[in-house]
Amino acid sequence: MKNSDMHTYMVECAAEAARVAQGVVPEQLDRPSHSAGWDVRTLVNHWVLYTSHGLEHRALREELPEELVQRDFTADADWARAYAGQLDRAVAAWADPAVWEGEMDLGGAAMPAAYIAAMNILEMALHGWDVAVATGQEYRVSEGVARFLLEAVEENAGLYRQYDGFADPVQVPGDASVFDRALAASGRDPRQTAVAPSAGA
Repeated sequence: MKNSDMHTYMVECAAEAARVAQGVVPEQLDRPSHSAGWDVRTLVNHWVLYTSHGLEHRALREELPEELVQRDFTADADWARAYAGQLDRAVAAWADPAVWEGEMDLGGAAMPAAYIAAMNILEMALHGWDVAVATGQEYRVSEGVARFLLEAVEENAGLYRQYDGFADPVQVPGDASVFDRALAASGRDPRQTAVAPSAGA
């Protein structure tokens, strides 16, 4: 796949992430999500950190500073707008074709930059869907992005499961959409809805 095509998918997923973030209301942040026992706040903070700040720092070949790793982005009432702005900066950093060349460090191992970009797009979309479901929203992708995500999930599912990044695959009907198949292959149930808040929440 051309790097320019992947950058197009990155742009689309970033726009959808920004839209979903705008739909999160403060009352939902302390509610449970379907993600590894995280509440919505923890899920959102992970999503914001790695898909916007982390994405830009990857392009710059820089480590994430500890201040960002520890930050509660949702403590800022305007966090969604700040996230959208940071996504724009991250996507712009990857607009330079030279950024896609060579290798980047991933957990002490050198990996092709294009592979790192693909995994970041995957993270942006899958956690974007997680946030959307947890907050009663719909997550939308084009057919091109859906095919890219399905291929990326199927190629990397074994590795992700070694590190508890994916649950076991979920069975879906034969006529399921490409995106639903990608979700299912990553251990997500496309039929999931928001977790009901506990009494008093």
